[in-house]
Amino acid sequence: MASQPIFKRTYVRTKPYPEKKVRIVNELKELFSKYETLFVIDLHGTSNKVVQEYRFWLRRRGSRIIKAKNTLVLIALRQLMGGVDEKLRNLFTGENLLIFTNENPYELAKWIWENGVRREAMPGDIAPFDLVAPAGNTNMGPGPIMSKFGKLKIPIRVQDGKIWIVKDTVVVKKGDKVNEDAAEILKKLNIKPIFESLKIKAAIIKGKYLIPGEELKLDTKAYRSMFEDAVRYALNLAVNAAYPTPEVLRVSIMKAYTEALNLAVNARYATPETIRYILSKAAAEANALAAAIAPKAPQLGLQVPQPTQQATAETTTQGGAETKAEEKKEEGGEEKKEGPSEEEIAAGLSSLFGG
Repeated sequence: MASQPIFKRTYVRTKPYPEKKVRIVNELKELFSKYETLFVIDLHGTSNKVVQEYRFWLRRRGSRIIKAKNTLVLIALRQLMGGVDEKLRNLFTGENLLIFTNENPYELAKWIWENGVRREAMPGDIAPFDLVAPAGNTNMGPGPIMSKFGKLKIPIRVQDGKIWIVKDTVVVKKGDKVNEDAAEILKKLNIKPIFESLKIKAAIIKGKYLIPGEELKLDTKAYRSMFEDAVRYALNLAVNAAYPTPEVLRVSIMKAYTEALNLAVNARYATPETIRYILSKAAAEANALAAAIAPKAPQLGLQVPQPTQQATAETTTQGGAETKAEEKKEEGGEEKKEGPSEEEIAAGLSSLFGG
C-alpha cells in the first residue's frame, strides 16, 4: 500500500496587520534606506544605565537608536530586499537594540568598545583590578552593615557616630568574582569599578551584507605595519626596476651615480670625483704590501704607519662609509655604497696590523 504524502502546513496571515505595527515597519524601511549600516546589539545582561549612556553619545554622533520586535525588523527587510537569508534570520533572536548609522562600521565598533560605561560591581562580576576600600570616613552609621565589613576583613572603627575604615583594604583581588557582600560594600562606598560596553552581535551593511561582531575587531598596529612594509617593498622594487616616478627617480639617480663612481674607481679612471678614492685605494694597497714585506726584508727599510694611527684612519673611514650607507638605505630601501672602494681601503688598512 502506497504511503500517503505528508504536506507541510505553513501559516498564512489573513487579517491585516495592526496600524501600529505597519507604522513601525514603515519607519524601519525608511531607516534602512536612509542609513548605510545597522548595528545589532545584544541587550541580554546589559544594564539600562549603560544603554542610556550610549544612547546619549550615539545620538550626538548622528546615529539613530531604537528597539523593535525581531519579527517586524525581518518583515521590513523582506519587503525591502525581497527576502532574508538564514544568517540574518538567526541574528534577530532575543532582545536587541538597533543602531542605524552612516559611520564606518569598524570605526564605530572601535569607539563602542573603547568607551565603556563605568558602573557599580554586581555579584558575579570579575574584578578587572584589585578593588580597594579606601581608608577614611564612610559616612555610614553603625549597624548591621558592620558585620559585612567584618566578613570582608576590612578594619573599621566608630568615630563621631560614623564608620571609619582604618586602612586601605583590598576587598576583591583582580580576576576574582565579586560576591554579594563585596558588591554591597563597594556600592555604599560609591566605587564603580566595572567598565561595560555594548555587546555587538553584527553589523548589516545596506541591508544584506553581514559582518559578525568578532570580525569588526581590527589590530590597527598590525595593519599599519603591513602597509609600511608594503610601501618599502614597492619602493625597493621600483628602484631596482628603474620605474620613473618622482619618488623613485631621486633614489635611482643616486644609485646610478654610486654605481658609476664604483666602476670608475675600479677602472682607475681619474676624474675630480674619483681621484681621491683611487689615491686612497692605492695608498692602502701599498701599505698592505709594505706591511707584508717589511718583516721578511728588513734591509729594504720599509716604513709602515703605526697601528694606532692606522686604526684611527680605519675607524674614521669605516664610520663615514657606514653613515653614508645608512643615509642611502633610508632613501631607497636598500643599502647604497658611496665610493665602494672605501671597503677595500678599510680591508687593506686592517691588514697592516693583522686584521
